[in-house]
Amino acid sequence: MSLVITGTMAFDALETPFGKVDRIIGGSATYAAWAASAVYNNIKQVSIVGYDFPQEEFDLLAKRGVSFEGVEVKKDEKSFFWSGRYHADMNTRDTLVTDLNVLASFDPQLPESYQDCSYLMLGNLVPAVQQSVISQFKNRPKLIIMDTMNFWMEVAMDALKETMKMVDLIVLNDAEARQLTEEYSLVKAAQKIRAMGPKYVVIKKGEHGALLFHEDKVFSAPALPLEDVYDPTGAGDTFAGGFIGHIARADDFSFETMKTAVIMGSVMASFCVEKFGPERMKEITTEDIQGRLKQFKALCTFNDVLEVV
Repeated sequence: MSLVITGTMAFDALETPFGKVDRIIGGSATYAAWAASAVYNNIKQVSIVGYDFPQEEFDLLAKRGVSFEGVEVKKDEKSFFWSGRYHADMNTRDTLVTDLNVLASFDPQLPESYQDCSYLMLGNLVPAVQQSVISQFKNRPKLIIMDTMNFWMEVAMDALKETMKMVDLIVLNDAEARQLTEEYSLVKAAQKIRAMGPKYVVIKKGEHGALLFHEDKVFSAPALPLEDVYDPTGAGDTFAGGFIGHIARADDFSFETMKTAVIMGSVMASFCVEKFGPERMKEITTEDIQGRLKQFKALCTFNDVLEVV
């Protein structure tokens, strides 16, 4: 039984109100793997990099139980590169540079050793590429989750909707949910999204937490109030990695387990934003995670109201 994660492994250049970095490791699959490997250690990566991607990054994740047979290395091309500048509210950003490089020809091929996959996470990629990954499994994974973004809603809506029919759960933020459904109410938006295919919907609300929807059930998770947020890049991918990592570890995707998975995703995202790139994720220990889980539990705990007068 394994967890397969597909997405980008890349370089980022970032500017936030707290500082600036010119070239650090990034990518949706990178962030997701760091988060998932904090709680689960049988992870198989699917991605593509160029000659410039450092071996050290592979080695660090390999120590956490991540394998890379499904990662293509193009020795004559550069890795995907993205540069962005965040506004003062840290919720909006401007894209300054996008160099697809190796990503322009990404055609993932699943190794035979990946066929034992029980859980599949499709990081933010072209919907057609996400479909290709799903179609290569001889036996469908028990649970498939996907991430997406507003760009695909603008340029590849038909392909996105086809992909949504093939997955069990979709993770997206509140703005994306509203754009996809043209509904302001997130409850109505979730209903419409489930009608498009996914049985489960997770809507991230940034500093306001996250919502989980399934049938007539709803779970609302808070976000941990943090003193400092240095870099929100990758927080969504980290959330998804922590979420699916917990599910793979439990080997269960009941609604109750998914509720805890939402909290685990929120815990991982709360660590991620505390430093630039995935650097904070490389530092955290089991004790750190347990401590933050207790903080989340305290946020959600209250005494029952015995009587209303």
